Amino acid sequence: MTDTVKIGLFGIGLDTYWPQFKGLKEKLMGYQAEIHANIAARQVTVVDAGLVDSLEKAYAAADLFKRENVSLVFLYVSTYALSSTVLPVVQEVKVPVVVLNMQPVSRIDYATFNQLGSREEMTGEWLAHCQACSAPEIASVFNRAGIDYHLVTGYMQDETAWNEIYAWVDAASVASQLRRSAVGVLGHYYLGMMDVYSDMTQLAAVFGNHFEIVEMDELKTLRDEVTEGEISAMIAKFDAMFDVSSECPTDEIRRAARTSCALHQLVERHRMEAMAYYYEGTPGSEHEDIVTSVIAGNTLLTANHVPVAGEYEIKNVLAMKIMDCFETGGSFSEFYAMDFDDDIVMLGHDGPAHAGIAEGRVRLVPLQVYHGKPGKGLSIQMSVAHGPVTILSVLQDGLGKVKLLVAEGVSEDGPTLEIGNTNSRYRFPIGAKAYINAWASAGPSHHCAIGVGHIAQKIEKLGNILGIDVIRVC
Repeated sequence: MTDTVKIGLFGIGLDTYWPQFKGLKEKLMGYQAEIHANIAARQVTVVDAGLVDSLEKAYAAADLFKRENVSLVFLYVSTYALSSTVLPVVQEVKVPVVVLNMQPVSRIDYATFNQLGSREEMTGEWLAHCQACSAPEIASVFNRAGIDYHLVTGYMQDETAWNEIYAWVDAASVASQLRRSAVGVLGHYYLGMMDVYSDMTQLAAVFGNHFEIVEMDELKTLRDEVTEGEISAMIAKFDAMFDVSSECPTDEIRRAARTSCALHQLVERHRMEAMAYYYEGTPGSEHEDIVTSVIAGNTLLTANHVPVAGEYEIKNVLAMKIMDCFETGGSFSEFYAMDFDDDIVMLGHDGPAHAGIAEGRVRLVPLQVYHGKPGKGLSIQMSVAHGPVTILSVLQDGLGKVKLLVAEGVSEDGPTLEIGNTNSRYRFPIGAKAYINAWASAGPSHHCAIGVGHIAQKIEKLGNILGIDVIRVC
């Protein structure tokens, strides 16, 4: 995760308590310090406004968060607090707020508590555990004020609650990375593939990224300037990354390496962090020679945090970038077939893949024909690592709204199609038929991004931060 995103944190309490109950404030500030440390451990900058217990401190906290440009605010309910000291902070800052209703422990030790020296001492100890007391009041005021908020309830040692908090932190980090990403667009659409057509203005408005439109002629110029030494060095990278089939002709390996050098230079020149491409060129042209030799280079880029999507799939390269930012991969995929006997769905694609999440080594193999595309050349054969996976699509609905579509499943061992493409077997908890019906009915393009691990909860929180709907199939 990036260390540039700033997360706001403030605790709330009631200043009337401090002179009444000795040591209470210090105890609560200790719990807040623990929360601060755990959030900071996610490699983010925590902007801590301390314990807000008065209107003056509320205004100061709001000013601090605005000045530091925080992306998300955690509101820690340390004890009962007046909602009048809470509302001004979130009204002023205008970023998503997560209310932490976190007790110090899972339960009060009743026997020890009831043996304390006085009722005043007991009350002070109880106030250190009464976080839930403020939750309804805060929710009531936020609801009436039209404040978007989210509630996490648990205790300091509660792994489930902390996983939810961490999911918020990670989602804020990804949103920050997307806002700074330059997404390259090279070539043109695959003619007639209407589901892939994208509204780049709307996508940029939602994700905050920049689209960098680049030319095939520029790529050709860079390719013309590649040296023999650069080609040799790239072939060495191929050998390190891929299991290069002995079937691959030497001239095809050299052609792919030369194009890969140019692709890497193009990405570096424009500081691109993702790219969608498609091109055909006229038969026998230099542009056709380039576009039929990009798969190996684009796979290298994808494995090195510059995801590349074929078929000019702009929406899906954003999905791939989201998965990459969550450090789960993000391999370019589409539906390949269904196995009704095993109740699994097969997904894969020709073109670039994410070698970093492969099951075993990625094979580089020759193809005599690219199905549906011109020419021939080298291609990738791999399966996604066996285990839990998350599938993500960025879609635009009939009203132009951008949404996220997500599902969790499992990549399984078993027979796959060895046709020089990526393909894997996936099982879903709702079954293959229900999954494909629900997924397709949501209206995505036929492409999706696959990452390892189950991160649907993080995707949902990213949607909340971005202010867009998230459809979770399973």
